[in-house]
Amino acid sequence: MSVPTTVIVGASVGGVRTARALRSAGYAGEIVLVGAEDHLPYDRPPLSKGFLAGTATREDLTLLDEDAADAAGIRLELGTPASAVDLAGRAVELADGRRLGFDELVIATGARPRPSPWGAPRGLHVLRTLDDALALREDLDRGGPLVIIGAGFIGAEIAATATTAGLADVTLVDPMRVPLGRVLDPAVARRFGRLHADRGVTTRFGIAVTGVETIDGGLVVTLDDGTRLPAATVVVGIGAVPNDDWVRGSGLTVADGVVCDEYCRAHGVPGVHAVGDVARWFHPRHRRLVRAEHWTNAVEQADCVAHNITHPNDLRAHEPVEYVWTDQYDWRIQLVGQTGGSLDHVILAGADPDRGFAVLYAHSTGEFAGAVTVNWPRAVIACRKALHAPVTLNAVRETVMAATARPRRSRSGTP
Repeated sequence: MSVPTTVIVGASVGGVRTARALRSAGYAGEIVLVGAEDHLPYDRPPLSKGFLAGTATREDLTLLDEDAADAAGIRLELGTPASAVDLAGRAVELADGRRLGFDELVIATGARPRPSPWGAPRGLHVLRTLDDALALREDLDRGGPLVIIGAGFIGAEIAATATTAGLADVTLVDPMRVPLGRVLDPAVARRFGRLHADRGVTTRFGIAVTGVETIDGGLVVTLDDGTRLPAATVVVGIGAVPNDDWVRGSGLTVADGVVCDEYCRAHGVPGVHAVGDVARWFHPRHRRLVRAEHWTNAVEQADCVAHNITHPNDLRAHEPVEYVWTDQYDWRIQLVGQTGGSLDHVILAGADPDRGFAVLYAHSTGEFAGAVTVNWPRAVIACRKALHAPVTLNAVRETVMAATARPRRSRSGTP
């Protein structure tokens, strides 16, 4: 009897976690992990923070080295991307012409930055890969003005990292009137805009970029109000698109990601699963298809897929509570559940209101929907727990304040 094989395409956190979780769940077959990059599998969140600042090394980012892969029986196929999947032949085709047969296939190819509308002149960067971060860090080390187009998570983190590292001339531009405007309501988002302004970043919100051109060896960013910003370096962070091109035409349902059921199984195709940024699955709690570009989702979804591969008669639905964090300057900002939009909200002050606070959101019914917390670990723990069952915003507010007010005890049990 032949040994079953699971091929995992994508060697970032979703793919690596799936491989490790399969072994932890007792999977005895062959596991092949395919990665497009030559680098050992690595973690991406530090690329815009510690690695860009030079405080984290490549080794610090590594998720799986050769020794750990050998010990776990995970075969690494790095440096050659997958180019197609043959569902009838149960094989993944690689760009160099090789075919990898599979019994189970896990698609974990993530997402890529939305391309720059202004081309790729020297000095203009996007940030997704280790090589992207290395190139950007080299340019930032030369100094000079930095213009960041897009004030989402990536853009805001790069602005904070560059400013903290000593770059004196940083400008953050976004056509929305507030940073993080896609996940926060304007009133709350303005507090994060002030955070950047207070740290010396020039913020140009509510203004669009109309062009980026090379002049006299440097770059000039033109805004729709006629302003021209000279720049030594430009970073474009205007969103991401799923890496699903390679499976289009294969017979899989692809629509802003690989479409899956609540068990993360590709729609209508046995033995094929998707995890992470490339997966668009039916979320049982929200009753709709969802695609999430968050590290925590990729980890939890990988564990779910590994369980479902190894326990086909005891399937587990993937219905996570949304959770994402971002580190900007000395602020840790954490988001759980649903935030922003037209949701009602209340703001709670922490022990140091200038640095620690929470914003609790509710549906029109009064049911708690989610929260944003800043430098307040106990609040985010309480809010994450509360989202596992229906509860009112008022009840969560009382829980958060009670948990925060509770006196800490020493190890001996005395206050």
